[in-house]
Amino acid sequence: MYQPKVPVTTAAEVKAILGPDFASQVGKVIDHIDAHCCAWIERCPFVVISSINAAGAMDVSPKGDPPGFVKVLDPHTIAIPDRIGNHRGDTFFNVLENPSVGIMFVVPRHREVVRVSGMAQVVRDPEFLETMAVHGKLPDLALLVRVREAFFHCGKSMIRSAMWEPERWASIEGLPSYAQALKDHGNLPADRSRTPDRPQRIGPAVLTRPRWPRRRARGAMTWRR
Repeated sequence: MYQPKVPVTTAAEVKAILGPDFASQVGKVIDHIDAHCCAWIERCPFVVISSINAAGAMDVSPKGDPPGFVKVLDPHTIAIPDRIGNHRGDTFFNVLENPSVGIMFVVPRHREVVRVSGMAQVVRDPEFLETMAVHGKLPDLALLVRVREAFFHCGKSMIRSAMWEPERWASIEGLPSYAQALKDHGNLPADRSRTPDRPQRIGPAVLTRPRWPRRRARGAMTWRR
């Protein structure tokens, strides 16, 4: 295991390296969702949510849906629906132990992101979930977040990574598939590494879509075929 030779152990050391604060960067943090943040959130199809449990274990989870899937309920409250996915519920379990969350809002082709932090709770009010239906499908749960901080983050990381410049992307040749990772990390046979999202390849074989339940808008259970 690598052992650092020059660890940084104090806030004073960090400030000495970073230099003086920029007034614009200190003053940009607000305690609510204003018109600028709201417009960004309404165009956003993808967010990343960070959470932490009572033991201090961190999690970062992606969420995606059509633009505007995150609802701005008022200047101090946003709501994020949850769709059927891997059934892990990491964010929800963490929030039940520690409500602090951080959220990053990404809009395709834009270099900047919006960051929001606050206190979350898990909700399932039927009339509330109905406002988050997509193609007639309601989410099973939603994350209600009381905003404490919101601000725009500059686009330097997107510029340096060439995130929206396909001609500069690295090759994906040779990358493992999701199914391969599930099989190897979980020590599973090939037919146990299937996911409800899509067929996955392991070598020459194609894993077909399994039958997973999905929920109708009225709450009735049906099955995909």
